[in-house]
Amino acid sequence: MEKIVFSVIVLTGVCCLSTKHIFHDESDKTWEKARAHCRAYHNDLSRLSNGLEEELFKESVGLNKEGWIGIYWDQSIKSFVWSGGEKVTDFSKLGLPNTIDINDPPHLADNILWNNNGWHWENGAGGRKFFCFSLTLVQEEKTWEEALELCRMNHNNLSSLLSDTDVRLATNEMNYTHNTEPVWIGLRYLADEWLWVNGDHLNYKSWSQEGDQDHRCPVKHRCGALTKRGVWESRDCQEKLWFMCG
Repeated sequence: MEKIVFSVIVLTGVCCLSTKHIFHDESDKTWEKARAHCRAYHNDLSRLSNGLEEELFKESVGLNKEGWIGIYWDQSIKSFVWSGGEKVTDFSKLGLPNTIDINDPPHLADNILWNNNGWHWENGAGGRKFFCFSLTLVQEEKTWEEALELCRMNHNNLSSLLSDTDVRLATNEMNYTHNTEPVWIGLRYLADEWLWVNGDHLNYKSWSQEGDQDHRCPVKHRCGALTKRGVWESRDCQEKLWFMCG
């Protein structure tokens, strides 16, 4: 029975590519103005902090697009940082070897432009198209499966959070509200493992290292939720919580 549920939940998600990344081509903006626009209407400029995120980004935005992504040079720490706060650690997309000292990276420009050929050094003063990262906190109390269905009806999915930056942006959305309860995300325990329901690999993890460790072998709590502290919790799937789509 669990194998059937596994197939239904995961395979039906194949139809629904992530809409976390939105391409804005209506007007060119400097990097700073592009970030301000993304923060006003979405969450932030897009970040691609690992290979999986970059592949999902390509699927989401399609081909033949070029624009700002969320990298900037932080002079105070002399390092490149994703706009959400996570340090850039992989410079291979810029044609640089991974053997470079990430604490003293080359600084050829203040920002990065993305196109199909990879990342390119670019100072942010010029006007460009841009990519925004978008998560939606739905303020309705639903069971986990009801939340999944509602997210998919809107052509996306329950959110998969693939990095510290993803978690930080999601908790920022939560902190705009007075709700103190966790919110559903796209984590589900099926076939003896935790998985993202859209098929993303569970490489990054944010389980609490303290208190209840029920997620290690869940009996009843088989659905994942995110707390305002940025940690994941295993919860009873029949609980009714707000939920994060994206």
